[in-house]
Amino acid sequence: MTASSHTARAHSFNAAAAQYAANRPSYPPALFDAIEELSGRALAGARVADIGAGTGISTALLAARGADVVAVEPGAGMAAEFRRAHPGIPIVRGSGNVLPLATDSADLLTYAQAWHWTDTARSVPEALRVLRPGGALALWWNTSATDVPWIDAQSARIGRHFGADGVVDRKGSGVRTALADPSGRLEFAHRRVRWSRRVPVDTHLANIGSHSIFLVQGEESASAFLTEERTHLLTVFPDGVVEETYVVELLVATTA
Repeated sequence: MTASSHTARAHSFNAAAAQYAANRPSYPPALFDAIEELSGRALAGARVADIGAGTGISTALLAARGADVVAVEPGAGMAAEFRRAHPGIPIVRGSGNVLPLATDSADLLTYAQAWHWTDTARSVPEALRVLRPGGALALWWNTSATDVPWIDAQSARIGRHFGADGVVDRKGSGVRTALADPSGRLEFAHRRVRWSRRVPVDTHLANIGSHSIFLVQGEESASAFLTEERTHLLTVFPDGVVEETYVVELLVATTA
């Protein structure tokens, strides 16, 4: 991905914030159990900053676990949707490359679907600056379970049409941990959490259509793919209800 295309994709969510909020999957309780286990800290009462918070899917779940959480979001459209949906949770504009947070101010920094939008040469030192001694950095991605045949077939169609993404290996080897911190300053523990949800086919199509690889293609190209994809899905799910299966890839690093 070139620098210009990376920037275009990062900014593409702002025009589709409502679609993103309405259709993207959430995260299972077992994910937050794993974060507590790997970080060695309960979320209840912890000072947490959720970076690249988007529309607040992960932020609201952290707050529900009792965390004292603040959201950090660079995009105007996403931040506006966040404020509409979660008026009781504080949000500030900023990015992981230059965190608008005080030094030694957080017990936990979280990045849900967001770390790959940062420049790790800047975001790693920023995380280490903001975290208190003994704090933790948690990164995670909801990835499609490509050991499920229909998901593997859909993933292949998306790859052929738009090109493959590089954050997660398609054939199940998981997150590319070396890319999370090429400097080697952080030592990550890795955990996978598998879960699923059942949604109408329209929700599934709107979900995949809210990914940046679709958003930057233009409406005509994306719509053509999604129309054809509906036909594929209805052969697998004739009742029109899709069972999406995910593997959350979680990385947690603790500071000294």
